[in-house]
Amino acid sequence: MSFPASWRAPALLLALWLIWGYNWVVSKTGLHWMGALEFAVGRTVLATLTLGLILLGSRRALAPPPWRATLWLGLTQTTGFTGLTHLALVAGGAGKVSVLAYTMPFWTLPLAWLWLGERVRGGQWLAIGLALLGLLAILEPWRASHAAGLPEALALAGGVSWAASAIIAKQLRAAHTVDVLALTFWQMLYGLPPLLALAWLWPGAPTAWAEPGLWLTLGFAGVFAGGIGWLMWLMLLGRLSAGAAGLNVLIIPAIAVLAAWLQLGERPSPAEFAGMALIALALSLLALLNMKPPSRGD
Repeated sequence: MSFPASWRAPALLLALWLIWGYNWVVSKTGLHWMGALEFAVGRTVLATLTLGLILLGSRRALAPPPWRATLWLGLTQTTGFTGLTHLALVAGGAGKVSVLAYTMPFWTLPLAWLWLGERVRGGQWLAIGLALLGLLAILEPWRASHAAGLPEALALAGGVSWAASAIIAKQLRAAHTVDVLALTFWQMLYGLPPLLALAWLWPGAPTAWAEPGLWLTLGFAGVFAGGIGWLMWLMLLGRLSAGAAGLNVLIIPAIAVLAAWLQLGERPSPAEFAGMALIALALSLLALLNMKPPSRGD
C-alpha cells in the first residue's frame, strides 16, 4: 500500500518539527562529552557530508555559487549561528536558547531596513513590540546577574547572525539563479574552516571519544538535523507559502521547550513562560502578515 500523497506534506512537517525541535536537547546533551565549538564543528562536518551525498545522489549541479556572497553566508549562518548557539547551550537551557535563537525574524526587519531599504510596515511594529516585551520577560534584567545573562546574549547574537545570513541569501538569490540545496552545502563548507579555527583557539573540555552517547548525539545533530532536515525543509517550501512555512516553524522552539522540560528538567519560570508566549504571538503575527496562497512557481 502506497503512502497517500495528501499525507506526505503533513508527515514531512511532523518529522521536521520533531527533528529540529528535539535537536536542541540532543546538542545540549552532546556537550557533556565534547566542547561546544568542537561539537559545532563535528555536526557541521557530518551535515556537509550528508548534503554532499544528497547532491550527488540527486545528480544536482555541484558548481559553487558566487564565492564572496556564499562566504559571507557561511560566516553568518554556519560559523556565527552554529557557533554562538552551541556556546549558549553550555550554560543556557536548551528550551530558552532555542526560543531566543528563533527571534531571528525580528532582527531581519531592522537589518532589511538598513541593508536593503525595506520599510517596517504597521503590523510589523506591533510584532516587534510584543517580541521586545517577551524578551524582557525571558531575560528578567531586574533579577539576572551579568554572568547569568551571558547564555541569553549568545543565543540572541546567534539569532542576529542568522538574520544577517537571511539578508545575504536574499540578495544572492535576487542577483543569481542558485540551487538552494547546493547553496546550503557550499555555505556550510565555507563556514567550517573559521569554526574549526575558533575551536582550536578556544578549546572546550576534553572530548570523550569512547562515549557512545557522543556519537549518537553527533550523528543526530549532523546527519538528521543538519543534512536530512534541510532536505525536508526544502521539499516543504515547494508546498507551503512563505507565511505558512514561517507559521509552522514556530512549533520547533515549542517542541524544544517541552522536550527540555521532560528530559532535562528545565522548567521555565512564570516570567519565561509569559515571554515565550509573547514571542510566539509576535512570530505568528509576522507569519500571518506574510501569508499568501502558494503559486505554481513556489
